[in-house]
Amino acid sequence: MLMIDAQVHAYERDHPGRPWAAVLTGPDEVTGDDMIAAMDAVGVRGALLVSAFTMYQYDASYAVSAQAAHPDRFAVIKPVDPTDAAVGGTIADWAAMDGTVAIRVFMNEGTSTDPDDPGINGVLAAAARHGLPVNLMCWGRLDQVAGLAANNPNTRLIIDHLGLQQPFDPPAPPTPFAGLADVLNLAKFENVAIKITGACTLSHEAFPYNDIWDPLGRIFDAFGFARCMWGTDWTRAVNLLTYEQGVTPFRLTDRLSDGDRADLMGGTLQKIYNWSPSEG
Repeated sequence: MLMIDAQVHAYERDHPGRPWAAVLTGPDEVTGDDMIAAMDAVGVRGALLVSAFTMYQYDASYAVSAQAAHPDRFAVIKPVDPTDAAVGGTIADWAAMDGTVAIRVFMNEGTSTDPDDPGINGVLAAAARHGLPVNLMCWGRLDQVAGLAANNPNTRLIIDHLGLQQPFDPPAPPTPFAGLADVLNLAKFENVAIKITGACTLSHEAFPYNDIWDPLGRIFDAFGFARCMWGTDWTRAVNLLTYEQGVTPFRLTDRLSDGDRADLMGGTLQKIYNWSPSEG
């Protein structure tokens, strides 16, 4: 089975040449080489390398350099700013680069809550023109995502991290799946897929996190495995579990058939992002 992680981060130490905007939970440095070593240790062949927004904001240059060093293992996703008047050109330039497969929008405090916001809808339209999926970091904004999905039926939207608030440090939230009904509501939009990234951080149990499977099963049933993609969200999860612990429960659970596991852990990602790592 070809395993591909739907979301990892890599970054270098804070330094004047590429200063951090803020501090992300995790080690002082996790280079592209470090991330490859962690993947190799557990048999993960490829990963989508998402530029670390907390540290680098809209500058994806480090992720680009890491991908260039490992073009057979990484593809890159860049955050874009929907309030930037030049964002259409940024998306066009990004789409033309080797190894780039998607863009990302952070629906945070600085982003409009209006599903008809022209900036966000302009980003989604531009992405569709260039054949790029749009990853949405949208905790607390799932109603808005429904409006965006309806407005942009030709844009592939991908919900990051189950669409649910996830912790940076233990413990997991008291009711981690309280918003599940809002997540399931998005399954009716055929252009919406979902990343099952960071799911183990929502568990109230020790490894192998058996209490996550009933709510995840409802997501799988609603979206189907053709729209679900596993991933670890490494290194955001570093204070809650090891990289191996983010992989192994999905590899070994008896709640997935072999075919569903193959789709969830890499097959669906290859189709949605039109990318595959070298099989080595």
